[in-house]
Amino acid sequence: MAQSLAQIYVHIVFSTKERYPFIQTDIESQLYAYMADAVKRMNGIPCLINGTADHVHILSTLPRTVTLAKYIEEIKRPSSRWIKTKGGMYQKFAWQNGYGAFSVSSSRMDSVKRYIAGQKEHHRMVTFQDEFLEFLQKYNVNYDERYLWD
Repeated sequence: MAQSLAQIYVHIVFSTKERYPFIQTDIESQLYAYMADAVKRMNGIPCLINGTADHVHILSTLPRTVTLAKYIEEIKRPSSRWIKTKGGMYQKFAWQNGYGAFSVSSSRMDSVKRYIAGQKEHHRMVTFQDEFLEFLQKYNVNYDERYLWD
């Protein structure tokens, strides 16, 4: 085959450092737009970005020429730098070190989009920690809880 083709959807989840509620309504739409631009700069397609004050969900394609770790690093690093330019409390902004990334079938895209779009309502009843543990169990991801929340 002369051409390399891929269509891999990934649902990425990561939180602010110590789950501090940095992502306030006055900044969130700008932050999500900035993150979408970071996805595009790496030849990914952002499908939906949303979250709450302490974490973000990104549904996008994974570019075929970039490792998952590099892809997430190139979303987190520049968005952290950008938000710090907004001054005030944002100067202390940081993302947590880790992340969760889960593959999404094309047939599940609509339900994942609805789930991501409903984050604020969802987290009125479920904590980020409980949500993340549910993802790890659902996707059969092995983990050591001693290192999960650092």
